[in-house]
Amino acid sequence: MANVFILDNGAYTIKGGFSNQNEPRIMPNAIMKAKSERRRPFVGDQVEDCRDASGLFYILPFQKGYLVNWDVQKTIWDYMFGKDVFNVNHSNTTMIITEPYFNFTSTQEALSEIFFEEYDVDALLRINAGDLSVHKYHRDRPRELCCLLVECGFSYTHIVPYIQGKKQKDAILRVDVGGKVLTNHLKELISYRQLNVMDETYVINQVKEDACFVSLEFNAHMNIARGGKKENTIARDYVLPDFTTIKRGYVRSLEETTGKSAGGEQLVRLNNERFSIPELLFYPSDVGIQEMGITESIVHSINKCPEETRPHLYRNILLTGGNCNFPGFKDRVYKDVRSMSPDEYDVNVTLAKNPSTYAWRGGAAMSRSAHFPEMLVTKREWEEDGFTVCQERFSV
Repeated sequence: MANVFILDNGAYTIKGGFSNQNEPRIMPNAIMKAKSERRRPFVGDQVEDCRDASGLFYILPFQKGYLVNWDVQKTIWDYMFGKDVFNVNHSNTTMIITEPYFNFTSTQEALSEIFFEEYDVDALLRINAGDLSVHKYHRDRPRELCCLLVECGFSYTHIVPYIQGKKQKDAILRVDVGGKVLTNHLKELISYRQLNVMDETYVINQVKEDACFVSLEFNAHMNIARGGKKENTIARDYVLPDFTTIKRGYVRSLEETTGKSAGGEQLVRLNNERFSIPELLFYPSDVGIQEMGITESIVHSINKCPEETRPHLYRNILLTGGNCNFPGFKDRVYKDVRSMSPDEYDVNVTLAKNPSTYAWRGGAAMSRSAHFPEMLVTKREWEEDGFTVCQERFSV
């Protein structure tokens, strides 16, 4: 196929690029405004030009995992397709765009309409990011029949069983905890215990990415975190950025964690927050979200599938999405699922290589497959049949 552009349109970041590239370009799916430069909105990765990112104000096209703010989204897409970034010539481009599971029909229709009518693309494929990930997984392991996808993203975590490449819609589960809940909870904890950072979403998100990890032994780690200076190997000082000399904050090593700033930098002391934040993925009830955690949902979802598929699903658990970058995430999922599952089944958990961009690379692989042209809706079909042909061909 000539010129296939893959747009993995996440609620937090957009991963975009042509299928012949090795890696996608990643940019925040947001328009941001800074207190220091009030006149200028920063679209996508323009935020890197921002001199002072404290108190960044986010305008997000996605709310609760679904696309609701079309003007904002279109501004970001225009920037991405424009001459500054990819310079896409739409009339001879096939577009693959991802959308959430069970996306609203009205949103599906608007998406199709924007790409055919406004961007005038040659052909379109609307698909779940998970379908792309699973396509890549099966391509790397052609002998496996099933795959249980755990997609741990910004708004939600989805647990989706795929049986022979088809998703089992009645066994899909959604846990309403994603990266956004974790960042917001960390903001609240730091604000409550040390320093008011409720406006510092951008900085605290970096703190979360740099310092947090998933604990395998939660109670044991809690006891270490209660210990005195000598016994406590978990506490770390995080040096906050001041946007003049320090552009991005960083974690001090254990030896340097004294609680005193050497050159007047601002510090945040992170102790049990480092592992109690990601713990919400496994126990959402800790913040009053009355739902099962990820590992419980995995077992629950597999139990909703036909019995003969269960050993295959336990053997092929695939982790994707940004939260899978936490150290210890894969081991924790394995440990918990192993303890909850029947002992005659093998459990195997695979962490996608670079979980944030795995779906995009799956899209690149799919665009090279033989049956790819049959999945598309072309401009001509759209002009003849409109949205009905999309509904028939795209399964969301």
